[in-house]
Amino acid sequence: MMSIATIKSTRQQIREADLLSPVPDSGWCSLPEICRLLDITTDDKSSDIQFQRRRVKAGQWVFGCGERFDAMFIVFSGFLKTLQVDEVGNEQILGFPMKGDLLGIDGLHDGHYASQAVALTDCELIVIPIREMAGLGVENNLLENWLYRAMSRELVRGHAVVGLLGTLGAEARVARFLVSLSARFAAIGYSPNSFNLRMTRQEIGSYLGLTLETVSRSFSALNDAGLININQRAVEIKDITTLRSLQRLAATPKTVAKVCKTKRIELARTTTDSLKHSMWAELTLAAA
Repeated sequence: MMSIATIKSTRQQIREADLLSPVPDSGWCSLPEICRLLDITTDDKSSDIQFQRRRVKAGQWVFGCGERFDAMFIVFSGFLKTLQVDEVGNEQILGFPMKGDLLGIDGLHDGHYASQAVALTDCELIVIPIREMAGLGVENNLLENWLYRAMSRELVRGHAVVGLLGTLGAEARVARFLVSLSARFAAIGYSPNSFNLRMTRQEIGSYLGLTLETVSRSFSALNDAGLININQRAVEIKDITTLRSLQRLAATPKTVAKVCKTKRIELARTTTDSLKHSMWAELTLAAA
């Protein structure tokens, strides 16, 4: 049986081999193509710098926490999640990268990836080997420029999530999450008003600091309030303005009815437990 160290070494060798040899039919990207993908204006028409595109299947890991930092990745197509896992196996979702987003920049800190990335759908990634990146950045100011801008964009998104977690309630967090997704879908050419969620409600909850049940109730509340239509993972935005400014959702007759029903069930359970406790106490006294 191979040791854990041997398994990690073998996995690292496989990843390094992938970086050095192109995947069949995966294709290549020029620097101007990458700039267009990242929405960076350039007059540079040079095509001598080429980067490999790699296909990743849904559920496949791109890199793992603690692995040696040897490349960054730009999402060419598809959807992924980045996460950290604690000592007991609990996942903390850090983000949901999609087309045009940058992966792996946390490895710049100490030469090892500080998170993990896994594909939610079949994806295609542009591979940026780090051993080539430094030299290219010195020779090409454009390359250095888009790298800094892409890194800055990730930092801005991270700050937005911190502010969201610190100031907003459950419904407002889910609302802002949908607003953010809407804007990101629009930026890559998809409909901002009608889209499918690529992640589960549990993953959304991990990202927003909410439980699975709270996320589901928040979706239902937003749906009952007429702000969205939701059918499993299919979302239709009905009132983006209200979603964007929502602080706390006012109760509707339908949501009130749901809450009352839940409270009645809880009250019935509490009453039953209380009666059982009283009967047991009386039996105990009688026996004494």
